[in-house]
Amino acid sequence: MSSLYHEYLVDDRDFTDYEDFKKNCKLKTKQDFNFAYDIVDRYASDFPGKRALVWINDEGEEKTFTFDDISRESKRAAYWLVSKGIKKGDTVMLVLRRRYEWWILMPALHRIGAIVIPATDQLLQSDIEYRTNAADVKMIISYDNPIIQGEIEKSMPNSKTVQYLVTVGKEKRDGWISFHEEYEKAPAEFPRPVGEAATHNKDPMLLYFTSGTSGYPKMVLQDYDYPIGHIMTAKYWHGVVEDGLHLTIAETGWAKSTWGKLYGQWIAGTALFVYDMNMFKPAKMLEMISKYGLTTFCAPPTVYRYLVRQNLSKYDLSKCTRFSTAGEALNDEVYNKWLEQTGKKIYEGYGQTESTIICGNFLELSEIRPGSMGRPNPLYNVEILDANNKSVPAGEIGELCIHVEDGRPFGLLMGYHKDVALTANAFDGGVYHTGDNVYMDEDGYVWFVGRKDDIIKTAGYRVSPFEVESILQKHPAVMECAVTGVEDPKRGMAVKATIVLSPGYDKKDPKEMEIELSTFAKENTAMYKCPRIFEFLPELPKTISGKIRRVEIRERDKGKDTDKIKQEF
Repeated sequence: MSSLYHEYLVDDRDFTDYEDFKKNCKLKTKQDFNFAYDIVDRYASDFPGKRALVWINDEGEEKTFTFDDISRESKRAAYWLVSKGIKKGDTVMLVLRRRYEWWILMPALHRIGAIVIPATDQLLQSDIEYRTNAADVKMIISYDNPIIQGEIEKSMPNSKTVQYLVTVGKEKRDGWISFHEEYEKAPAEFPRPVGEAATHNKDPMLLYFTSGTSGYPKMVLQDYDYPIGHIMTAKYWHGVVEDGLHLTIAETGWAKSTWGKLYGQWIAGTALFVYDMNMFKPAKMLEMISKYGLTTFCAPPTVYRYLVRQNLSKYDLSKCTRFSTAGEALNDEVYNKWLEQTGKKIYEGYGQTESTIICGNFLELSEIRPGSMGRPNPLYNVEILDANNKSVPAGEIGELCIHVEDGRPFGLLMGYHKDVALTANAFDGGVYHTGDNVYMDEDGYVWFVGRKDDIIKTAGYRVSPFEVESILQKHPAVMECAVTGVEDPKRGMAVKATIVLSPGYDKKDPKEMEIELSTFAKENTAMYKCPRIFEFLPELPKTISGKIRRVEIRERDKGKDTDKIKQEF
């Protein structure tokens, strides 16, 4: 057995059920744990031919890397980075989409002790300026896309700390250092640092800018023990298998990439499949799962909504032992259609940029309840609290919180970089506040209700946007929807549904669709939850990470009475 996750389990055995798992699954670390040395190099030493990464793109290129390859090339990259003046504590931004170099540079920067900032290629000049100044970025490494590199160049006059721009790929650009031209000349040598240059468990390792639904992004800081927490994500939720091939659909600029495309998966001994696609095509994705024999797969619910509309009988999904989802709540309509067509379940999970998986359907340790996020991760002491930090009874809505009185568990953020007040507020009362409203049923399953500021209070009732959205998405006309509250003189708030119609329905008369969907809602849920206002859009407003910006819809509707809104739509 070549996987290393066993070394980080206090009780190394198979668990019989969820209660056994909850009570006895505990993780441990090693002194000065560093993912590059203790995972990548260990595999390279003990199992040098073990497959680590299979990378393909839409241009027909394909590369396979062993752990020996990753170890060697990340040492070479670390040597080169140090030659440019990058040292422990420096911040380096990576804008690499799904380029394979990301899997070389991440461990390279961990070797040095530099703080990595993964970033998306959707950033604009102002976004880049904010990030470089807020985090004192010293180097930006970007793939050779002229649009994002143009935005980076425009930001440079106001990005005073940036000393180097590095380009990755075939296209050269004036004023940029060519990564491949320089790093490939460096020796593949980088001894583990000692003394002041050595890394320690609680040193900062990774910094993510959360996309946020309003205001400036927060800077989430994670330490060197963070990867260990993702054993729970990969082994027990994704269900990755020894020497398997796992795909999580995520661009490397998002925290979901370190959730699903790096740490836990490699610790648990599976290889990563990376499809560097130009755009998402459902049929092409299913073809990749079938052609390459993926063993585990994770994608957000939106992707499953597109996949389930394909003729799934055309694809061989037999080798894929586990499908999982996170990023937003999964409605039971998609779950049931997927199960009906494939015979396979979708295992839901929930977490944040600030954490590893917080709740999930872990292996086969308990039944799945479609629509639920599953049960709490044993590493996190989860409790549902009211506004006064008091526990609420089963079935009652409150905020999902994690106790930290006895210390911060593996995978939970160190804090918000340079923001003492925000950090103190997040950890107020000896618990970490997720900001998400949920309820827990009698059996300990957690059900998502919405962000605290998304809850709609109408005529004395509290309405969960997700609950109404799940009802509407059962109708074939609804591709995507966002439910929000609108000021109403009679009810306080009225329920509004903003909808993207499915192909074929988008040509119908909006008034007819409004009547049809309103009738459907009234037939399937309580009257007080039914939308009284409908708006049809070609797309929903979203953050650059793809999360629906209900706040933008609410802001646009603020101050308008319901009659005026109905006239506008």
